Amino acid sequence: MEKFSASEHPHLRYNPLRDDWVVVSPHRAKRPWQGQVEKKAIDDVPRHDPKNPLCPRVTRPSGQVNPDYKNTFIFDNDFPALLPGGPDPPKNDDPLFQAAPAHGNCRVICFHPYSDLTLPLMDVGDIKIVIDTWAAEMINLGKTNQWVQIFENRGAVMGCSNPHPHCQVWASSFLPNEPSVKHRTQREFKEKYGKPMLVDYLEKELSKKEERVLLESSHWVWLVPYWATWPFETMLLPRRHVLRLQDLTDDEKSDLAQMMKNLLTIYDNLFEVSFPYSMGWHGAPTGTYLEEDCSHWQLHALFYPPLLRSATVKKFMVGYEMLASSQRDMTAEQAADRLKALPRVHYKHKTDQ
Repeated sequence: MEKFSASEHPHLRYNPLRDDWVVVSPHRAKRPWQGQVEKKAIDDVPRHDPKNPLCPRVTRPSGQVNPDYKNTFIFDNDFPALLPGGPDPPKNDDPLFQAAPAHGNCRVICFHPYSDLTLPLMDVGDIKIVIDTWAAEMINLGKTNQWVQIFENRGAVMGCSNPHPHCQVWASSFLPNEPSVKHRTQREFKEKYGKPMLVDYLEKELSKKEERVLLESSHWVWLVPYWATWPFETMLLPRRHVLRLQDLTDDEKSDLAQMMKNLLTIYDNLFEVSFPYSMGWHGAPTGTYLEEDCSHWQLHALFYPPLLRSATVKKFMVGYEMLASSQRDMTAEQAADRLKALPRVHYKHKTDQ
């Protein structure tokens, strides 16, 4: 009887954070590709574009003029998805036609005044300022909102309409779907096993570090989750138990700045392109949850890159993935091997060596 091989045979992997399964089909990576090919990301971005609404000294669509900022710059999104005020929808007793209030704040954080920089090309000190800004926004917006979602969409393939280095912060009066599920699954895990899920998970991953762990530092570990869905999906975890971004020490934030520069350099080096992704932070909820026991939570960052085979071929979550179950064409271990083999010096700086 043929022996099972995770790198050759289809199988399911359970994601305990989302309480669902992903289909792993490593044999499909061998199939020829005749589908859509994306345009390669343009690296020739001007340092300052007077028509770019995120650049210093430029007038945004709202009529506001950006200051001549030197590091981070924060402003309320000119086209917000959520508003702090407004009427609530009427209550409806029909279980099939339910609506609920949705209030909040949407902000934009520019990382740097230069449009031709991305996080891996920025100085570590400037990345630390970004992290400090994230933590400050979490505190400020978390006072009155149940959830504060910090996220960066990088690259046109991820729907980013502006190449200037920036992220968004959406703070909401409600707990969104993804963190709501994680709130439940992590609580149930801690009640059953007596330890926060991701604290336990990291300990076990470090004992198997030849498999999925990519980078380690004094305070952080970067790895490919066992249950990863996207081709080169990764997770960034603190070594100690931390509930929220604002709970990090200054040393942990400084170490995080260096770690982010390192890991994003590796991503860029995979296909020698400014690597597209959606990334974001998940930690314990805020607002009224600040007064509750959220010790089941563990802070973590998630990176969801779409590229699969090259800088121009991406993974599509369509068909079976939309109608049945998530599916990936290589194992987490195979993805980790690819990333671990990459140089630590950014490809744009090769000539400096």
